[in-house]
Amino acid sequence: MSTESRTLFVGLCICAAAACGAKDVGGTAITAKRMADSLYLVVAADRTVYTKDVVERLGQEKVVRTSERYKDEKALPLPAQMFRMGAERVARSDKTFTYNLLSLWAINKQNAASTPVEKTGLKQVADTGEPYYTEEKLGGRQYFTAIYPDKAVAEACVSCHNASPESPRTDFRLGDVMGGVVIRIPVD
Repeated sequence: MSTESRTLFVGLCICAAAACGAKDVGGTAITAKRMADSLYLVVAADRTVYTKDVVERLGQEKVVRTSERYKDEKALPLPAQMFRMGAERVARSDKTFTYNLLSLWAINKQNAASTPVEKTGLKQVADTGEPYYTEEKLGGRQYFTAIYPDKAVAEACVSCHNASPESPRTDFRLGDVMGGVVIRIPVD
């Protein structure tokens, strides 16, 4: 099963259970927070594996390179692009939840924080390294919104962001919070 399929499958299972008011093994209702935390574990694991086991290795071994313009340059997509492609595929397949990778220092402006909740949450996760949870209303719907710190897990993250001429910040170090994974679950 591909990473995107696995992510979608796990998310849909959790969503279905939550929608039905299912109980977990311990007898506790599955809350929007628990669902968001579970989804985050899957997307964070996929992102870390791709970054460390594909991008970092390819960069060290100079087998193939990554590029923002991967299609034109016959390269592999960057980790943030892989994340966005997965998020867009899930959004086309399922309307139960959304997830995005956003930053206060986005290289690609599509990944910039735009709502007040995104800006506040990304600042908090950057300052504390801890998740941020809240509810917000968007387009007439109420959402549970969770924002998790997205940390530089490999030297490839740091060197790419620090070297990019489009980067508004060029002093990242390994382990720094570079942005956040934003998960939204409708609660109305």
